[in-house]
Amino acid sequence: MSLAFLHAHDCSERSHFSFSVLLNVSSLTIVAHTDSIWGATWTSADTVLSISADGSIKQWSAASGQPHPANAPFPPQHTLGLVSLSVAPDAQLAIYNSLEGLTSLWDLTTGEITAKYESYARTSDDSEPSWSVSLNPRGETYASSGSSGNIFIRSAQTNNFGESLSTLSSGRNKFGLSCSHSPDGRRIAMSSETGQIFIFDLETSSLSATYTSHAMSVRSLAWSPDSSLLLSASDDKRLVLHDVRSSPGGTVASFTGHSSWVLSADISPDGRLGLSGSADKSIKVWDIGARAAVSTIQDTGEVWSVSWRPKPSAPGTVGAFVSGGEDGTVRWWRGAGAATA
Repeated sequence: MSLAFLHAHDCSERSHFSFSVLLNVSSLTIVAHTDSIWGATWTSADTVLSISADGSIKQWSAASGQPHPANAPFPPQHTLGLVSLSVAPDAQLAIYNSLEGLTSLWDLTTGEITAKYESYARTSDDSEPSWSVSLNPRGETYASSGSSGNIFIRSAQTNNFGESLSTLSSGRNKFGLSCSHSPDGRRIAMSSETGQIFIFDLETSSLSATYTSHAMSVRSLAWSPDSSLLLSASDDKRLVLHDVRSSPGGTVASFTGHSSWVLSADISPDGRLGLSGSADKSIKVWDIGARAAVSTIQDTGEVWSVSWRPKPSAPGTVGAFVSGGEDGTVRWWRGAGAATA
């Protein structure tokens, strides 16, 4: 259970890309978590935040693998696991949520927890424990989803953190497993335990689309940088790409190749590559344009989280990403070589 930087080897599946990854443990090894990592995000400040079933959240320097800031304490460990993490685009703030629904606001510049909200403490007839949380990139609010199948828009301000400001109804009483704001802050997507995906327009506070492209639970959602595409990861072993500008179906591509649940997904900052982690103990890199996997990496356990480095890679290169999973290890992976036609 360590945080490890890994050395490169070639794991290309197809000749369309030359993709090399870091594979073996170097001399730099730091204990990360004592249980599964349920979320990992590479931030614009070139740090990585990780949350775990052991109840802890930690921040690491992507350059050194050391805790960040150096010698600063992490927030106190929670008694239950942490299930959801969302980081502001400027890497100044993060919110995270526990199994029972305690949402915390972490100021990444000071290292202080500046606010908490006990969503499990019923304050009204329509309140519910939060499961998934997402910071609005425009600031001031965050969204939460849970058992009702609705989205709650809540205050992200320290003086009234967690206060319910509005409710967006999906019309379905199905558990909301994941919610995610589009990068432009105009939409929010929510996925359900039964496979539906709901797209809400935040400017009109209305449900704009419902996708039924999956047959089982959708555990992860990822937006393209231009907010036009949404990639979903499901227990039906597939990823589906949706164009939210089209109506009503939205589905433009389906990606198959995993042999078990797909637990996490992300889209590269240039919008060219998809990324997925699975219960089949593998990570796949996908060429979105070619609709094909270009690399498969075998990990040691279920891969619960994957996240691209937000900084765009140099022209003709693949870039870098981070993963976390069952073994409690955070791993950095880097691409080597240029894209070829």
